[in-house]
Amino acid sequence: MNDNYTIIKNAKELVTCSGFAAKHGKEMSDLHIIEDGTVVIEDGIIVEVGKTEEVLNKYDQSKYQVIDASNKAVLPGFVDSHTHFVFGGYRAEEFSWRLRGDSYMSIMERGGGIVNTVEATREASKEELYNEGLKRLNSMLSFGVTTVEGKSGYGLDIDTEVKQLKVMDKLQRSHPIDIVTTFLGAHAVPKEYSRRTDDFVEFLINKVMPIIANEKLAEFCDVFCEKNVFSVEQSRRLLLKAKEMGFKIKLHADEIVQLGGSELAAELGAISADHLLHASDEGIKAMAEKGVISTILPCTAFSLKEDFARARYMIDNNCAVALASDLNPGSCFTESIPLIFALAALYMNMTTEEAITALTINGAAAVGRSEIIGSIDVGKKGDIIILEFPSYKFIPYHIAVNTVDILLSAEINIC
Repeated sequence: MNDNYTIIKNAKELVTCSGFAAKHGKEMSDLHIIEDGTVVIEDGIIVEVGKTEEVLNKYDQSKYQVIDASNKAVLPGFVDSHTHFVFGGYRAEEFSWRLRGDSYMSIMERGGGIVNTVEATREASKEELYNEGLKRLNSMLSFGVTTVEGKSGYGLDIDTEVKQLKVMDKLQRSHPIDIVTTFLGAHAVPKEYSRRTDDFVEFLINKVMPIIANEKLAEFCDVFCEKNVFSVEQSRRLLLKAKEMGFKIKLHADEIVQLGGSELAAELGAISADHLLHASDEGIKAMAEKGVISTILPCTAFSLKEDFARARYMIDNNCAVALASDLNPGSCFTESIPLIFALAALYMNMTTEEAITALTINGAAAVGRSEIIGSIDVGKKGDIIILEFPSYKFIPYHIAVNTVDILLSAEINIC
């Protein structure tokens, strides 16, 4: 038997989510399910997908690690396409303030919020950030996440932004979860640039981004385009320079107020625009037309006690919607995939099928990986989860409880 060869057979539902690009609108409902399905994986790559009887006739099972998935559902590994999982310190006290009624922006205005985490992350050693990041990745893996996007943005200077990204690079090389890195130096304005936001943008463009680009520490560049943070014009200037330097671009857009971030994402051809709680009708339609992934983060809205993003309107207007956790120490301290499913289904009017698409192939598209992950297709990486239940419909039904029984990653065998 070759330990790098695996057959998963007899799946009650083989939920392939088949495709090599983001799915828009009505397409998100088609999961391409094979009943009594089998998957063959060799050296981490899927080589056959189909009905069990048809597939097994072609292979000598004695040469494979064989998993019997009878009465179980099999799906692609989940893609968490928006997180801030490398950070120092915590903000439990701020959470208690919010429970008393303080708004997220009011906490930021009095020195809390992102800037609080910046101080803790600047003080943290690489080893401390690595060890804490490792724990969070292990937790994500237990929920079926096989690819995650990780953002910097808790340094707002050269040394700490580089430190965060180098920690992610080390974790990428040592952990089975694939990590896609994003530079988010424009996450907030640090104290040393108070009332000088334009100067800080120029600092990022001229001093920080060239280092990140030259050392190839990040694939994407992101900006928190928001009232009292970075304006549409400041965001446009930074992202245009980022594109010139070879970064793909993303935006935190229209989270707190309707500022025009979704329209900017469409204008610039961003891979994704994220949050979108207050995205306008025009912005949503522009994103659909330009193929920008609409990444929505229900756990953040839930944590902040805000209205949820208009997922139903986005899908009905042909957007490609992705779902992600937004794991961070302030506005959303959770990596719970089951909670995302529950909120999407119960409060965002998404069907279970749409939510699965949003956390698989569309999540993969949001990190520029839809050709190699996000579905169970021949030629893609063998990132696969097996549920303890016979149907994918148990994911939101077993409310906020993990239903993953077995996980396979292209980098590991079975966990």
